[in-house]
Amino acid sequence: MELRDIEIFLVLAEELHFGRTADRLLISSARVSQAIKQQERRIGAPLFERTSRRVALTPIGDQLREDLAAGYQRIQDGIERAAASARGLTGTLRLGTMDATLAEIPEILEAFRTRHPDCEVRIREAHIGNPFGLLRAGEVDLQLVWLPVEEPDLTVGPIVLTEPLVLAVSARHEFARRESVSLEDLAVGPVFGFDDSVPAYWAEAINPAQTPSGKPIPRGPVSSTAHETLTTIAAGLAISPVPLHAVKYFPRGDIAYVPIHDSPMLSWALIHRTAALSPLARAFTRAAEDMSAAAES
Repeated sequence: MELRDIEIFLVLAEELHFGRTADRLLISSARVSQAIKQQERRIGAPLFERTSRRVALTPIGDQLREDLAAGYQRIQDGIERAAASARGLTGTLRLGTMDATLAEIPEILEAFRTRHPDCEVRIREAHIGNPFGLLRAGEVDLQLVWLPVEEPDLTVGPIVLTEPLVLAVSARHEFARRESVSLEDLAVGPVFGFDDSVPAYWAEAINPAQTPSGKPIPRGPVSSTAHETLTTIAAGLAISPVPLHAVKYFPRGDIAYVPIHDSPMLSWALIHRTAALSPLARAFTRAAEDMSAAAES
């Protein structure tokens, strides 16, 4: 199988649309169709299920995607690293963050900028209502997001921040007068809900559906941004566990942040599209890994 045919297969497996695949690779839809048919003849089984409305991977196609993606990425990375070494890293790293998390990892940003002074870092804000949208649209190269992330098209990189949760409540709420609360207290509710497009397992890391003893936690309003969340909490319409760094970066007289004494630890990691890791993104990831190793030594 030629390298170009592998690329066509992998892009189609990601896009699941012949026209978008052709546009992305700057080739014709006929060329995409021809390449896939050749691969299916060689393998002896369909790789995609095609109807007039949808394109989907078959089980064999999904297995082939999984087997080819890592090897193809290594080839691309090797070519990119060689080219980058020849010319020196330049350009713009597009980094997606949520609220103020970037301010918690200044040593990583400084290490990257010191190593690659000719590179620019451009920040884009991702919202909790669409946590992976910027990354999937190719609008950012890397994104800092809380774990777990269990998406087949996304790869989890190094963990760069670990912190507990605190409970954000209206300053008028009864919990605001406490020194601490328990996860069991969340049963008072309501906590925020999430849009159906947000993976339930991901939302669960912040707003669980039940307490450790199994009590249901009432769901309240849906929130899509950090600003909406804080405004709704201040109005007394919901309570919510939030990352500890919110205490530092979002102090408000109408909100109290109460420690959760049995809080789990929330981990934040750099993630990227499995099919695309640019040299700049790899360099930033390497800086993160180096800073983590230095902190542990």
